[in-house]
Amino acid sequence: MKVLVTAASRHGSTKEIATLIAGLMEDAGLVADVRDPDDITSLAGYDAAVIGSGVYMGRWLDPARRLIERCQSEFAGRRVWLFSCGSLGEPAKPDSEPGEVAGLRDATGAIDHRVFHGRLVRSELGFGEKVVVAGVRAPYGDYRRWDDIATWARQIANALRTVDLAATLDIPVAEPIGA
Repeated sequence: MKVLVTAASRHGSTKEIATLIAGLMEDAGLVADVRDPDDITSLAGYDAAVIGSGVYMGRWLDPARRLIERCQSEFAGRRVWLFSCGSLGEPAKPDSEPGEVAGLRDATGAIDHRVFHGRLVRSELGFGEKVVVAGVRAPYGDYRRWDDIATWARQIANALRTVDLAATLDIPVAEPIGA
């Protein structure tokens, strides 16, 4: 089973999450490709996709949204999971999924969507970004919970391996409720 893992990332934090997810897919015996959303013109050759985006000002980044628009007709028949990265601080703010995620889930038929904590490093930001961060009083630091991300990735890998095994044995598999 071949899995596309892609994430739009402004400063690399979300791409690091995608890389971990792909590595755990590989560890589970799946084939996983990590690609930038702008480099994907088709889902041909992929059985499943994990698509993520950093969240800025409550929205997914354009490259991830454009990928979903560009490949919308190809999601049918593929298992898809979505993730957002951007919550900061303890307790995390914002503590809910971006408003547009419902539409992205509909467009992809996603099985699940997760919101992961993000990372904010002052030295990586431009002047305008620093002004916004100061205005909303966002805390600097790395708040990513790697264990939570790894658990979710392993659940996806297990779900895909189950589907792959069932297909090999020609056993019908019910749609999973979530990963």
